[in-house]
Amino acid sequence: MSLDKLKLSKSLVIAMTDAGYLTPKEIQAKAMSRILGGQDIIAVAPEKSGKTTTYVLGVLMRLKYTKDDAPKVLILVADQERAIAVIDQFVSLSKNRDLNIMGLYGTGGMDAEVSELALGVDIVVATPTRARAVYLKLGLNLSKLQTFIVDDAALIVKQGMQLPVAELARSAGRCQHLVFTEVIHEKLYKMIDPFMNFPTLIEVEEFADADTEVVTQWLYQVPNYKTKVHLLHTLLRDDEVFDKAVVFVNSRLTAQKLVKSIESQKEGEYSMLKPLHFDENGFDDFEDFKQMDEARVLVVANEGTGNLDLSGIPFIFHFELPEEKETFLSRIVKDPNAAEDVVSITFASDLELLQVKKIEQSIGHKMEVMELPEEVTVDKPKKKTVDKNRIVKDTDTQPAGGGAFHDKKDSNSKNYNYGIGKKLKMTMKKKHS
Repeated sequence: MSLDKLKLSKSLVIAMTDAGYLTPKEIQAKAMSRILGGQDIIAVAPEKSGKTTTYVLGVLMRLKYTKDDAPKVLILVADQERAIAVIDQFVSLSKNRDLNIMGLYGTGGMDAEVSELALGVDIVVATPTRARAVYLKLGLNLSKLQTFIVDDAALIVKQGMQLPVAELARSAGRCQHLVFTEVIHEKLYKMIDPFMNFPTLIEVEEFADADTEVVTQWLYQVPNYKTKVHLLHTLLRDDEVFDKAVVFVNSRLTAQKLVKSIESQKEGEYSMLKPLHFDENGFDDFEDFKQMDEARVLVVANEGTGNLDLSGIPFIFHFELPEEKETFLSRIVKDPNAAEDVVSITFASDLELLQVKKIEQSIGHKMEVMELPEEVTVDKPKKKTVDKNRIVKDTDTQPAGGGAFHDKKDSNSKNYNYGIGKKLKMTMKKKHS
């Protein structure tokens, strides 16, 4: 497919060719016509799939020259580094065009930024918190905004910047909304639902060619820490299936807390590697755990722990995902000489799904999503009490044309609920048949 199929201007095609882009990416082929048509979209695609170039091209095609001092495009990014990269992309593809673009990411004085905005800017690339701060100081005029873009939305949610994004979108009023992300989940939908107007969901999957064979991968999607504890405790009660297991967390304090939460009446059944206190159940040497039959479950912190020899351990739990995906990948490489199959079980909250997606892209396939056992208690945070004496102005948070409606995926719409023991037997039977 050639760049001509994207229906770009001749100058943009030349700029793309000069930049080394000879054919469009899949995300560009799927999204460009909808962007040029003025639709709201949610684009889900992996890292380095061409998301930034997609909306840069769309903005440059739709942006019309006017004498308005107010910006016409607002792009929200996670941090300063990302803002600079986006600005560089605009500069690279907008050669021979008089374009005023400005970054707001909190490194300079706010008064200077307000003064520069007053001179007239076409495009603002900003972090949500800085954009909101400048807006509240009456320095960022959103009344003429044509396009509102959220770049790397999952990372913005992970960093807790949902509120400024929602406030800025509400202040911008009616305009086109483009949301780009590597993964979509409920917390992200909660942020964008109030301002998206019947968006089109565009998804692109790009998996690496996996040269390395990995062990069986199961994924449990859970809402929070307490539900993870309930789930782990429920699964580990089946000592016939989980006769030896290692549970990975990120810090030693979490390891200590988790062991206390799932402790067993059997002496030494649950323990941690390198305990914080001398009177706690634990092992200083991982090999000692492997050799002791009474020790069934060991909680290990990624913090301060090097590579472990996991041979002979049939179950590996990632209660928390490590910061570096390479740490995870090093544990799931399949040993061709292993006497038995190994199952890696991952617990992931919404905010960890981005890391899951990166791991799936590296191993070349998706993890199998498992249903939560019926006996697992799903912890729900308590609702905040409202002071009835406080006067609150009612606001209509519903979008004019309806929110970002999204059907549940078929892969998550299962009508069965096998116990993990039965599921494990079925998996092993399938492998050896």
